[in-house]
Amino acid sequence: MIVVTGAAGFIGSALVWELNQRGETDILAVDHLGTDRRWENLRPLKFSDYIEKDEFLEKIDSGSLDKSVQAIIHLGACSDTTEKDASYLIKNNYDYSKKLALWAVENKTRFVYASSAATYGDGSEGYSDNEEIIENLKPLNMYGYSKQLFDLWAFRKGILNKIAGLKYFNVFGPNEYHKGDMRSVVLKAFEQIMGDGYVRLFKSYKKGIAHGEQMRDFLYVKDAVEMTLFFINNPDVNGIFNVGSGQARTWNDLIGAIYAALSKDGNIKFIEMPEHLRERYQYYTQAEIEKIKSFGHHGAVWSLEDAVKDYVNNYLLERKYLDH
Repeated sequence: MIVVTGAAGFIGSALVWELNQRGETDILAVDHLGTDRRWENLRPLKFSDYIEKDEFLEKIDSGSLDKSVQAIIHLGACSDTTEKDASYLIKNNYDYSKKLALWAVENKTRFVYASSAATYGDGSEGYSDNEEIIENLKPLNMYGYSKQLFDLWAFRKGILNKIAGLKYFNVFGPNEYHKGDMRSVVLKAFEQIMGDGYVRLFKSYKKGIAHGEQMRDFLYVKDAVEMTLFFINNPDVNGIFNVGSGQARTWNDLIGAIYAALSKDGNIKFIEMPEHLRERYQYYTQAEIEKIKSFGHHGAVWSLEDAVKDYVNNYLLERKYLDH
């Protein structure tokens, strides 16, 4: 059996979907469904059981979790970069992860967990997934810091050679409908185009960078889950790894790809960025992915243009979910 935490979430449900495509249905889905619509991501998926995250933690604490579990893919977390309750993030993202990791290591169970590119902060220390630079990173928000704390703990505990931590960059794709303000710009822009006829992007406030020329490493969720499952198929590959395309592209490129997928002429209106975001805004992110390639992974398959086209035409236009 494979345990997937955050199984009803964006990447989690896409990962369960991909496991199903590979014939795997002996899956324990773990999440906290709450009051949003993430439960809809689960409807087309096949899994052996579902339990809430608190019940799963009780099984860990009591020692009642089946020790024949093949792997734990720990994607469950509060991923809201604007969350201000630091104590909640510590409990939910840090303490919870420590308990799962210790159980997995003690029981020789494969443990793959979601870190985040948010740990890189403003990028001044670069985007290398070399574990030796973890202590130098300074995240810009509490979400990123909660992920950083766990990476640091695993590093200092000496267990990063037994587990795999994945730093996801800007992932987009089907099954993110429930994420509210944390939805990708692809989904938000699509809705703006269909509703208003134009896309709103923040202006640039950095000398030498034109409006819309800020850059991100965009990754299609189908590539993200394939890269994640690489670590299940290769249990001896451990440490911190970037999960990204390895190629930074501009916001203008991204919006242009959406308009092209819709066969529409582009229309972007640049708006003022709120003052409180200006000092924390990232103007450039690009995953260094040489490390994962050195262990035999080929890197992302989908180009930005092909990924956006697939997402828009096969999912967004009909509000479809990943299904069978």
